[in-house]
Amino acid sequence: AVESLMSRRCRCHGVSGSCAVKTCWRGLPTFKEIGLYLKDSYERSVRLAGRAKRKLRRKDKSKRRLPITDQELVHLSKSPNYCNSNKKRGILGTSGRVCNRTSYGADSCDLLCCGRGYNTQVVRHVERCHCKFHWCCYVECKTCETLIDVHTCK
Repeated sequence: AVESLMSRRCRCHGVSGSCAVKTCWRGLPTFKEIGLYLKDSYERSVRLAGRAKRKLRRKDKSKRRLPITDQELVHLSKSPNYCNSNKKRGILGTSGRVCNRTSYGADSCDLLCCGRGYNTQVVRHVERCHCKFHWCCYVECKTCETLIDVHTCK
């Protein structure tokens, strides 16, 4: 993945930006580019037929005549569903997990709850605040109370 995403970068050296000498090198891709490439490859990965005797074959019969290239990821079995709990495999599922309703990332309720929706609870949070240090020897604080919305997956 890293090698296929490497790019050629060049810089000119010279008086007033003239390109008297040009230096080029191969630059590494960003971590995000590599991650997106691998995720895309994973989503397009090829499932192999169970007992191919001579060579690797695709599980999908309609695409079986297409050769498997060196650039394709292959797998023997489907990945487990991490949305639902499975005690045998040690998968806890996402039910009851805290999610972020306003996020669009990995912690978002839409993604984390697997389309099942979420419950919202209003939680009272009490903490010490507005603390002041009084010369020699003690700190005086007030007690602040805030109400926080906590979202958990169904």
